[in-house]
Amino acid sequence: MPTYILGIDGGGTRTRAVLADRRGRALGKGEAGTSNPNPHGYKAAQDELLKSVNMAFASAGIKPGRVDAACLGIGGVDREQERSRIRKWALRHLSHKVYVTNDSETVLAAGTPENWGIVLISGTGSMAWGKSPEGRIARASGYGYLIGDEGSGFDLACRALRAATQAYDGRGEPTILFDRILQHWKIKEMDQLIPYVYHSGLHHDDFAAMARVVVRAASDGDHVATVLLDQTAEFLASSITAVARALNFITPSVPLALTGGLVTGSPSLQQALILKAEKKGFLFGPVKVVKEPVKGAVILACSML
Repeated sequence: MPTYILGIDGGGTRTRAVLADRRGRALGKGEAGTSNPNPHGYKAAQDELLKSVNMAFASAGIKPGRVDAACLGIGGVDREQERSRIRKWALRHLSHKVYVTNDSETVLAAGTPENWGIVLISGTGSMAWGKSPEGRIARASGYGYLIGDEGSGFDLACRALRAATQAYDGRGEPTILFDRILQHWKIKEMDQLIPYVYHSGLHHDDFAAMARVVVRAASDGDHVATVLLDQTAEFLASSITAVARALNFITPSVPLALTGGLVTGSPSLQQALILKAEKKGFLFGPVKVVKEPVKGAVILACSML
């Protein structure tokens, strides 16, 4: 019988699964909604995981079945209790050999030369996570949209909304953000904004998607948008330097893997946060943008064989 493995990356917006052979060569790919269990619960997360896996099998033209090893890198499963629930489900449905971790470890495997360094996620949510060469780990931020996730797409969108409404009232500096936000959401006037925000069923990723409006406004020279993006860079730089301090990194430079739609989609944000980190006393390099963290899950699954 051929040997198959599964690599799965579950972020705050979507879940990607790759069915691969024992050498890590992709045979099929599948995609579904978020499998982070915190927003919608474990049943919803498991449904999305299974959907992405079945799509990967279908893409490969292979009948769905159990594989020889599976690695699941899932956002929001940082504690053993959370990992255990996903692991028990995966052992029943996917493989007898399962490794469940957070989505940071898979990014580290895909984005650093020797599987140590720091991962910075800035998409719908945000967090920094690091591992030393000796295997010690540390993290910063990533506590969810209510009490953390500074520097995320959701956080930037919310700050942009506040700045835009303050400008509309005359309480804040003029900005093109108000008109750009209305255009983005295809609404025409202020009276439509409040019901749209509070009563139209928007999800966290719908807000986070608006972060690209801020990035474009900053590139067009809007001062308010530029300040908001600079604040985001400061938040993210603070997170990665906090992890570097916690792990006592004193090497000339620390490998850094970047992932998430906000940071990977904005080279200017990448440059700004690295410069701010240098001012805090840490050099990062090599710096790699990881657009497909699922490749790290495949690498880790291969190592389990």
